Amino acid sequence: PVADGGDGTVEALVDANRGEYRSATVDGPLGDPVEARYGLINSGRTAVVELATSSGLALLAPERRDPRRASTYGFGELLEAARSSGASEIIAGIGGSATNDGGAGMAQAVGYRLLDDADQDLARGGAALARVQRIAGGSRIRDTSIRVACDVDNPLLGPKGASHVYGPQKGADELTVEELDAALAHLAEVVRRDLHLDVANEPGAGAAGGTGFGMVAFLGAVLVKGAPLVVEASGFDQTLKGADLVFTGEGRVDEQTAFGKAPGEVAKRAKRARVPVVLLAGSKGPGWEALSKQGVTYIVTFTEEGRDLRQALNDPEGMLARAAVVACRRLR
Repeated sequence: PVADGGDGTVEALVDANRGEYRSATVDGPLGDPVEARYGLINSGRTAVVELATSSGLALLAPERRDPRRASTYGFGELLEAARSSGASEIIAGIGGSATNDGGAGMAQAVGYRLLDDADQDLARGGAALARVQRIAGGSRIRDTSIRVACDVDNPLLGPKGASHVYGPQKGADELTVEELDAALAHLAEVVRRDLHLDVANEPGAGAAGGTGFGMVAFLGAVLVKGAPLVVEASGFDQTLKGADLVFTGEGRVDEQTAFGKAPGEVAKRAKRARVPVVLLAGSKGPGWEALSKQGVTYIVTFTEEGRDLRQALNDPEGMLARAAVVACRRLR
């Protein structure tokens, strides 16, 4: 199994490396307790965590989504649990967040103090960032090597930043988007003054509601492309040796699949090893043709042979099997 830093990253790396699962009870995006799973691989030296398990959008019903109040505090607790397990390295996937707090909640959970003008600890959530006046303290987690699997290049602020691009899907209307963007800009200014770091324009800083920014600023993390990081850490290249054929898959294949997603990375590596690749997908979108240059030999969709996507989704295992048969016939 492989992933690109989003959902399934922990499972992919733990299963591929025969690691072990652990869990921690942490605060969810709005403070409700949730059970978040993480993994240990490389004899416990490396921990693998996903932000979505602690601060994810899927943890909230649509009517409860509120990026003004949602916090990454639970993600900080999850990182601390991973560090406390004895891991010297953490691989973090940060896709699927419900938050827009620039990683401020995460920072509070691992030991930083974000203080308002009354020298009181800041409330959680994206809107509260407008009131931060000072950053104090620090965290032992900075001594841990952290690599963040990040598959977006968005900066923290502006039209292409966290609030404008991802805020609406988290429940923000137009006025809230502007409020949150201004609050993140204020946080970035305080970070620049107190931590002497200017990382708001770093590619990926806007990922996960600015959590990419927060992980670099508060934890000294490194943002890297998710698919190459996770595919390499899964031991894919070693598994590829001696293979005659590679099957990979994606819900919908389009241009983005070729650039930055796990199937594109799998195809690139298989092409170097001169191993043909079959990609099984639910459907095709614009730009799917780019995958042939990446190394995909054939693409077979579930909707071929006259079946619609809804029918395919009702029987995914059967459709996968039928699509695989179609692909193998083409390879003859």
